[in-house]
Amino acid sequence: MESIRLLKLETCNAFMNMAIDEAILTARTIDKAPNTLRLYQWKPAAVSIGKNQQAENEVHLENCRKLGVNVVRRISGGGTVFHDSIGEVTYGLIANTNDINAKDSMTVYVKVYAGIKDTLRILGVTADFSEGDEKNCPNLTVKGKKISGSAQTRKRDTILQHGTLILDVDLEKMFTVIRVPWAKTCMEVVNVAKNRITSVKNELGHAVSAETAANALAVGFKNALSLQPAEGELTRYEQELAEKLFREKYATDDWNLHAKSIVF
Repeated sequence: MESIRLLKLETCNAFMNMAIDEAILTARTIDKAPNTLRLYQWKPAAVSIGKNQQAENEVHLENCRKLGVNVVRRISGGGTVFHDSIGEVTYGLIANTNDINAKDSMTVYVKVYAGIKDTLRILGVTADFSEGDEKNCPNLTVKGKKISGSAQTRKRDTILQHGTLILDVDLEKMFTVIRVPWAKTCMEVVNVAKNRITSVKNELGHAVSAETAANALAVGFKNALSLQPAEGELTRYEQELAEKLFREKYATDDWNLHAKSIVF
């Protein structure tokens, strides 16, 4: 079985998390890094928006400032996501599509969600794959409630898919910082979201640690991709590029709030 580099669970702020993901993508595209599975958390909590979204339409920016919640723009598409500092493990898969036998975006989604579904099976939760639609990326659901979502981008034959595994969910905090156009109050959204979003804790009736979830993710991806996770570290090239991306792109309002393109 061929291997995939595993970057073990780490915690960074939103700006560094997105800088590292992009640095790995760039490095893999030019063969300066191997196929990689990265597992991470966010501290402080954050809201990430899709590449083409307008921050002021998607996020309560003042509430984020008051609560100390970061706001970051991804290079991937998709919608607005709240990343809790303790209630989520995020994965980033960066791989050459030929190496994972996935020529198109939907095949990548299917393979990745097979890995997440197997992860949830290991944890004791039965989930179903939802193909999504024009407005929603594919995701995993439990009894119709979303438990894992993701977004994609690609450079030539290299794919980056990063997404969430919801371990616990604070709906009130989530919708204090995410805008929902039709809602007059936060609790109005929360009452609807209770029937649309779930978590591992909700399904099992008890908490699962981030470390336990990360270990299950490594096994789930191994089974889905037929690639053996081998623990590794970022190369010097990736580290230096991530620092540059952090300083000059992801920690700036020009990118996060105004989507001003920055070329490296």
